[in-house]
Amino acid sequence: MDGILAIDQGTTSSRALIVDRGGKPHSLVQIPVSLSHPHVGWVEQDPMEILRGQIDVAQRALQQSKCRALAVGITNQRETTIVWDRKSGAPVSPAIVWQDRRTAQLCQSLRERGHANLIRERTGLVIDPYFSATKLMWILDSDPELRRRAQAGELCFGTIDSFLVWHLTSGKVHVTDVTNASRTMLFNIHTLEWDSELLALFDIPREMLPTVASSSEVYGEIELEGPLRGIPIAGLCGDQQSALFGQLCLRPGMAKNTYGTGCFLVMTTGSAACASSHGLITTIAWKIGGATTYALEGSVFVAGAAVQWLRDELGVITRAEEVEQLALSVPDSAGVVFVPTFTGFGAPHWDAEARGAIYGLTRGTTRAHIARAALEGVAFQVADVVAAMKQDSGLPLTELRVDGGASANTFLMQFQSDVLGSTLVRPRCLETTAMGAAFLAGLAVKFWNGTDELEQLWQEERRFTPQASQSNIEQQRAAWKDAVRRTRST
Repeated sequence: MDGILAIDQGTTSSRALIVDRGGKPHSLVQIPVSLSHPHVGWVEQDPMEILRGQIDVAQRALQQSKCRALAVGITNQRETTIVWDRKSGAPVSPAIVWQDRRTAQLCQSLRERGHANLIRERTGLVIDPYFSATKLMWILDSDPELRRRAQAGELCFGTIDSFLVWHLTSGKVHVTDVTNASRTMLFNIHTLEWDSELLALFDIPREMLPTVASSSEVYGEIELEGPLRGIPIAGLCGDQQSALFGQLCLRPGMAKNTYGTGCFLVMTTGSAACASSHGLITTIAWKIGGATTYALEGSVFVAGAAVQWLRDELGVITRAEEVEQLALSVPDSAGVVFVPTFTGFGAPHWDAEARGAIYGLTRGTTRAHIARAALEGVAFQVADVVAAMKQDSGLPLTELRVDGGASANTFLMQFQSDVLGSTLVRPRCLETTAMGAAFLAGLAVKFWNGTDELEQLWQEERRFTPQASQSNIEQQRAAWKDAVRRTRST
């Protein structure tokens, strides 16, 4: 059997699978990835642990499938920032993860100095620690020797995709694609080039930046010894854009939401960048051939992570899967509102200093009420993003395609449909992030003949339509908005 190897390097796991010509996944292999928190608000990872783990799962997936891989597609957690030695490939510091908030004060300073409009106009982004530029600036400012070496061309910067490709090709290819570049706060999404004015603003040497390529082309071949050797790397895409492509949301107005560690709602807007005035991000969805497709995105920083917190820190549940039945054991949250902003608000509020809160606790509050409120809090955050997206795009949201681990939670999906007043559709294959990477790589090597063929592969598993009383939903939304107002830092 011939297939495409999809590498899916995420925040909490490294995964690999094989996708056959019919769009069916095979031989999924997954291992966890460690996160460390050396200080409050800091989130770091070991780049070499990520590299070793990703190579391991890719080799095992290929061997288990007994498949001939015609290409590799790579998708990755975005914004996570790595700097490494150009000769040895050794990282000069831990990877600073997208969730990290250490540069919040630097971002505030940039806003106060009046740079917000320039950054939004060039990059489509808001000034926030989420993105790579201030993380990279922090690394270089932490040691004068690092800045000297960067200016001398001795260091490489990249997001996870660049780091993996550099090592898979034994240092021959230093590349990223437009989707990952568009998340750095250094890339002009209109000219599709690194922006000289922004590089000067953040004091980033151009010498350390990767070449920016499309999302679907052959970048180089894997040169490692073993079963991966010689396979062309032919697809690169940030994880949320990859999930959008994997869900085949190819036309303007089509949208998907990934329920993972965070929630990421992305709507395809077409060949023109749609500016946001409601706190969303304008980003690049993908570039195939000479055609660039744009999207609007709203990022919720804490979604599945709220359930993990209930399990690991409060002991409310012992397994994440238990949260659904616990939530269903009570008819409502009894007035409890859970705002899970452990790392600040993302879209549309953008408040890096806000912290999570639970309101409405009484002596009668049980762990079931808190569990239900946690799931409802995820849905309300998504609803805030959808409202902003409708206003910015002028497009109705008649259907939302969903994926990610928490999309298997039927209570959450039904409540989300109720809150949105829209249909949710869950696909038969939830591995949409990896599927997107495979599709992009497969198109580059003509494994599939075009997007028309890919659209025939997408299959629906379940459809959720609004069922709840609209008056009840409006009351809950009002309580949520009040809780958000009280939670914000400003």
